[in-house]
Amino acid sequence: MSAERVFITGTGAVCGTGMSPEAILSAVLEGRSAIAPIQQWDTSGWPVTIAAEMPDFNPRSLVEDRKLHKLIRRTDMFGIYAGSKAIDAAGFTAHRDALDSAGAATFSDRSGVYVGSGGGAYNTQYEYFPLMSEAAGDMVAFGRDLASVVNPMWLLRTLPNNVLCHVAIKYNLKGSNACITNHSCGGTLAVVEAAEALRQGEADRALAVGHDALIEPQMVLYYHQCGLLTQDTIRPFDARRSGSVFGEGAGALVLETQRAATDRNATVVGEVLGGGCAAEALGLLAIRDDGNGLERAIREALVNSKMAPDDIGMIVAHGNGTPQSDASEAAAIRSVFGDGDKAPPATAFKWSIGHLIAGAGIVETVLALGCLRQGVVPGVATLSNPDPQCAGVRVMAGEQNPRNNTALILCRGFAGTNAALIVRSL
Repeated sequence: MSAERVFITGTGAVCGTGMSPEAILSAVLEGRSAIAPIQQWDTSGWPVTIAAEMPDFNPRSLVEDRKLHKLIRRTDMFGIYAGSKAIDAAGFTAHRDALDSAGAATFSDRSGVYVGSGGGAYNTQYEYFPLMSEAAGDMVAFGRDLASVVNPMWLLRTLPNNVLCHVAIKYNLKGSNACITNHSCGGTLAVVEAAEALRQGEADRALAVGHDALIEPQMVLYYHQCGLLTQDTIRPFDARRSGSVFGEGAGALVLETQRAATDRNATVVGEVLGGGCAAEALGLLAIRDDGNGLERAIREALVNSKMAPDDIGMIVAHGNGTPQSDASEAAAIRSVFGDGDKAPPATAFKWSIGHLIAGAGIVETVLALGCLRQGVVPGVATLSNPDPQCAGVRVMAGEQNPRNNTALILCRGFAGTNAALIVRSL
């Protein structure tokens, strides 16, 4: 691995509790949650009726170009918004505009985009349903009327890389890029891949985005049938925890090599130290009780960061509130950091913002940087009866102080995938 340091020069985030990192963190610190009755459809008679939706959803407040609304989905709007806010915060386009034509062209060619996407929701298929019912199994009739019923832009709207391409077009970013569809780990892996691309000389700067919006009927029903959703609220590491709750939104980080950031005298807010990922390969939903996959991801992140467990200042746990996930996450943390109070103070954010799936890890990284800057490890407002099975995770209902200015952010997804990211506030 190259010794090139990777700095963070801009952040952006949006979810049910706010449209900026500062607003979202304020909600966490004030004990406020976006979890409320679902508004997007009538949930009367549904087994799950709650989610952490963005209130008063307004596409124009996220993406001003109304023509673009025809080509993108709700999740894409979140991703484009967060990515744009991070780029604006980093201010590197102003630097490029001041360069001569050759310098500006090189700048664009050396600017990459890495996006973590959940891969789409079932509602992308809903406009087919009326015709399917009307055709009553007659595929000739279905094919004859398809073009007049289904929007011709359907395919473009369903592409998982819409955020990548539209942000790149908007800001003329022509460098290395990747779209990662890896369930809940997608956004975190986008940061890991972007940072490694910079260290390997593939780019001088890169935008990393994670986004998702899975609050739709079939997804809620299927997750409920899998036993993953609660009817109450998210209670990470609490003995009463009974499942997770969907949220929606996106997060973004602008990463630059130390040289690139120094050359333009950029304001640096943090540093990506290293990351790790590992899978348990047991099945789509199965996870090991001992947290082996997450443990290996944490250890890999520590090695890549050239850090020891004692060097970590705080942990942002995945904390999705499902019984087995929280308990096995605690087992992984105990394996790495030891029993008792040896682990650094920990927090979790999903009780406030919901589970953002592909956007979860990166939004929580943005919040971690804010916590480190304020010198606070937020409490978990829904924690009242810590589960002994989750011993070793130093999470509290009240605030704590980080041991130093570094944070370990944990993320887990389907098929036993696990990711860990270590960042430092500067």
